[in-house]
Amino acid sequence: MSEPPAGRVVRVPRPASRIGHNGAVSEGSGKHAGARRADPADAPPAPRNHRLLLVLALATTLCLVAWGYLVWAAIDFGRTARAGDSGAWIYLAVASLGAITCLFIGLLLVVRLLRALNPTSPHPTPGGRRAKR
Repeated sequence: MSEPPAGRVVRVPRPASRIGHNGAVSEGSGKHAGARRADPADAPPAPRNHRLLLVLALATTLCLVAWGYLVWAAIDFGRTARAGDSGAWIYLAVASLGAITCLFIGLLLVVRLLRALNPTSPHPTPGGRRAKR
């Protein structure tokens, strides 16, 4: 056998009977044998209920606008209360609690809206993997 020219790489072919690194794993017929890759995902379906999306979007907008107004009102009542009007403290507390409630409900509605827009997102199954079988 002659020497290869300088700078040239000679590749030696592998024998056909040799099993590759994962050959025995991928060709097995045991309990866990199966396809190595999942089937390609289908295209996400179009949202079915446009009315639900509209109601969720409007309710979210309404809650966030109400939150902004109540925060502005709470700031105004705080200024009035610090100026000496003792009755403004009650209005400040009510406006603050209303703002907290509106923000919480608005965030819940945002989550529901996003979940309605993406129905293919994985939802947790009660019982975990074993319940799916």
